[in-house]
Amino acid sequence: MKLLKDFRPSSPSYQDKMAYTTLRFFSLVVIVLLLIMIGQLFFASREAFNEFGFAFITDDFWNPIDDEFGALPFIFGTVVTSLLALLIAGPVSVSVALYITEYLPKSLSNILGTFVELIAAVPSIIFGLWGLYYLAPFVKDTVTPALKSTLGFLPLFQGPSFGIGILTASIILAIMIIPTITSVAREVFRSVSILHKEAALGLGATKFEMIKIAVLKPSFSGIVGALVLGLGRALGETMAVAMVIGNTPQISKSIFAPASTMASVMANEYAEAESDLHLSALCLVGLLLFVVTFVVNLIARTIVWRQTKGRSKK
Repeated sequence: MKLLKDFRPSSPSYQDKMAYTTLRFFSLVVIVLLLIMIGQLFFASREAFNEFGFAFITDDFWNPIDDEFGALPFIFGTVVTSLLALLIAGPVSVSVALYITEYLPKSLSNILGTFVELIAAVPSIIFGLWGLYYLAPFVKDTVTPALKSTLGFLPLFQGPSFGIGILTASIILAIMIIPTITSVAREVFRSVSILHKEAALGLGATKFEMIKIAVLKPSFSGIVGALVLGLGRALGETMAVAMVIGNTPQISKSIFAPASTMASVMANEYAEAESDLHLSALCLVGLLLFVVTFVVNLIARTIVWRQTKGRSKK
């Protein structure tokens, strides 16, 4: 007992002070690292910005041989694949979250929820390999003929399909963001007061009507926040997309055409860039991607925070 007393800190205030100092140090380290990263991106991309200015965002010509760079094809590819992925993953994710929270018993909902969240733990390179060897041929041989036979009159579904392209990349992204949207949507649905659900059922509403009135309607802003968070995840995905999108800096009306994203062009060209201007242009693309992702995540966090704050007041 005497030895134990000897090893005890001098006072509880000493423990509190040490814990506070340690936690504050690590918190500041994270913020400082983020600021350093932003500063280095600004510094590395200044040569390209001085050369091209804001025309870098609107120019659609990318030619590393002649040191001519414009990021518009990559911005187009990033936005289109991310929005198409959100269009596919959104309804699926919200449906899964509703099924888990409103229909399944608690024991089974925990198991299914865990399986859905485990998808987020799969490395993106695995998704890329699966997409390259299995999904791309399926899209070429099955999905494309079906879309062309039914919706072929639209420019979006015209042109040749080689399997790899915008559609395949969007499907891969959709699968990868389902766990993110589902997890946030589950938390939003769980925050709905049980009294509202019982009141709706007590007034004679069916299960479907109760979900529509007492769950989905008050959760609208939270669902939007979950979708925007998924969009932010899709915007920054790199390896899986780089393996199946075709990596062609072009803007096409067809979703079967190959394209390229901001993340994929950095992954593909950074190691082979020879001129300083090429490296700087890639860093400027990275800075643009950082700004877009940061703004999207900030919007999503704000929406979810307002949803949570509104629930906590009730």
